[in-house]
Amino acid sequence: MAFVTYPHPVLAQKAEAARVDATLLAIGERLRAAAIDARAYGLAGAHIGEAAPAIVLNVAPDAPKADYRLFFNPRVSAVADEVESGTEGSVSLPGVEVAVERPIWAEIAYEDADGAGRTERFEGFLARCALHEIDQVDGVFFLDRLSRLKRDMVLKKFLKRQRLG
Repeated sequence: MAFVTYPHPVLAQKAEAARVDATLLAIGERLRAAAIDARAYGLAGAHIGEAAPAIVLNVAPDAPKADYRLFFNPRVSAVADEVESGTEGSVSLPGVEVAVERPIWAEIAYEDADGAGRTERFEGFLARCALHEIDQVDGVFFLDRLSRLKRDMVLKKFLKRQRLG
C-alpha cells in the first residue's frame, strides 16, 4: 500500500469525531490491512489519506503473533506525569527516526466497532504508540514534537538522502 508522505496536508488536518458507521468501519479495515502489510506498530487514517478519527494499534507488539485492534474517535483521557524519551518514526516519513518524549502511560477513551465507549490504559511502548497515533488524528505529526532546530535538521538530512536516492 502506498502511504501519504510528509508534508501532505492531510497529515496536519485534525479529524473530527464521527459516528461509527459503515464508512468509518471501512476506513478502519483499510487501516488494519495497511498496518498488517507494513508490519506497523500503529497507523492513523491520515497515513492512508483519510482525515478520519480512526487508529489501529498492534496491542501485542512483543508477541509472536500481532494483534491489530481498531480504535474509533480516540482521545487521551489521562497520562502519567513521568515522561521518557523513545525512538519514533512514521510510514509517512520513511527512514526517519527521532527521539520524542512521551508519558510512560496513557489512558485512552475510544469507541469500538459497535460504537460502544471504552477506556483502556496502556503503558510503555504501547502508550507511546497510542499517543503517537492519536496525535496524528489530531493533526500533530511526530516531528511537531521536536524543537524547530531539530526538526529542520532532520528534514534537511531526509531531503538530502532523497536526492541522493
